[in-house]
Amino acid sequence: MPAINHAKPNLSGVGLGLKRELIPQIQAAFGDAMIANMMIANISFLELAPENWIGLGGKAAKQLDWLVERYPIVCHGLCLSLGGLAPLNTDFLLQVKQFIAQYQIPLYTEHLSYSTDGYNGQQGYLYDLLPIPFTEEAIHHVAQRIRQTQDILGQRIAIENVSYYVAAPISTMDELTFIKAVITEADCLLHLDINNLYVNSINFGFDAHRFLRDIPSDRLVYAHMAGHYQQAPNLLIDTHGEAIVSPVWALLAEAYALYGPFPTCLERDNNIPPLAVLMAEINQIANMQNS
Repeated sequence: MPAINHAKPNLSGVGLGLKRELIPQIQAAFGDAMIANMMIANISFLELAPENWIGLGGKAAKQLDWLVERYPIVCHGLCLSLGGLAPLNTDFLLQVKQFIAQYQIPLYTEHLSYSTDGYNGQQGYLYDLLPIPFTEEAIHHVAQRIRQTQDILGQRIAIENVSYYVAAPISTMDELTFIKAVITEADCLLHLDINNLYVNSINFGFDAHRFLRDIPSDRLVYAHMAGHYQQAPNLLIDTHGEAIVSPVWALLAEAYALYGPFPTCLERDNNIPPLAVLMAEINQIANMQNS
């Protein structure tokens, strides 16, 4: 097994979660240098889900080639199911390895969750990101699967804190203690989702500011910003389909004050507005980084 590359990726600035409907708008802006400079100058990198791009040809492949020539790309996976019981999908990981090598992608991140049902080699995808119980057994299980992933890819990955809505009754520790233990045992990196942090703090009544102050900041590679839906005063749903709210902006400002202006990516997965609307939030992040 080749040695693992432990270097942190050289990311900076503000990223945009890539959706196909945004690509023609980005390309159109690039068609006019003045418009590009005014409209999309603050996009520093793009984030994509490799599941949505691996093996594609034709127009999609040409679009990706065009984007790679102009932006650094990071991969944010959806289906690895690090907390699942079925064996890791090593065939998929080998495809990811080839994909990131082909496009010189410096970072692959995944969710600290599970998304499959089954064991003994049989599994079905649940199309959701479900929380892992916060137990010692789960720490060892997930850390081993992260190490296996890193061995296959030959580089460290980052894990993202996820939103969840039901706390496992068998948990023996809080979320942050669990995350820190997994990162330490797996020797991996942290992909901090600030909206998820806020959503969980409201849903489960913990102090988001204390959580933020206690993260393993030496492992932080970049963050997500996104919006959510408020179903009730104490129930937020992580939809990625709304504008970012003031308390989440405040957490980002606090994070920059604590740790410096680390790379930050805007996610919008539903109710996707025109690029010009998204740029208002991207520009706000850039202004916060530069202030």
